[in-house]
Amino acid sequence: MTDEEPLAADEMLLWATLGRLVHALPRVLEDDMGRATGLSMTDFATLLTLDRAPDRRLRMSELATAIGLTPSRVTRVVDALRAHGLVDKERHGADARGNVAVLTEAGRARLASAAPAHLAIARRRVLDHVPPDLVPVVAKLLVVITDATTGPLKAV
Repeated sequence: MTDEEPLAADEMLLWATLGRLVHALPRVLEDDMGRATGLSMTDFATLLTLDRAPDRRLRMSELATAIGLTPSRVTRVVDALRAHGLVDKERHGADARGNVAVLTEAGRARLASAAPAHLAIARRRVLDHVPPDLVPVVAKLLVVITDATTGPLKAV
């Protein structure tokens, strides 16, 4: 198959539906999460990623990659979370040019309080619509597509 060949009907359905999903789902998730927790999905992803990182700290560049943000965007997110006492920012010990985001105890508490709502939203908006036997298949396919788009995620 070449790049110039028209999409088959199933391919077109997949492509068009994916387009609708990538435009609609972020907005719906942001609305749900904001109403339920006062956090954005990006805020939650930042706190969760830091919570799972060794010593609950990551270089800003690693944090950006892990949550799919640009370096400038992750800086704005971390600065906003820092203003609320949820994250600290420190100079990297071995590289004074780099910064490290560090999850605070207040950030851990906020993450824990938001986690039940996040789980309910994940189930209601996505997981409840995927048959359990297909969850591993869909997850692997999304990893393949994401890695082809952004590059593989380094282990955190």
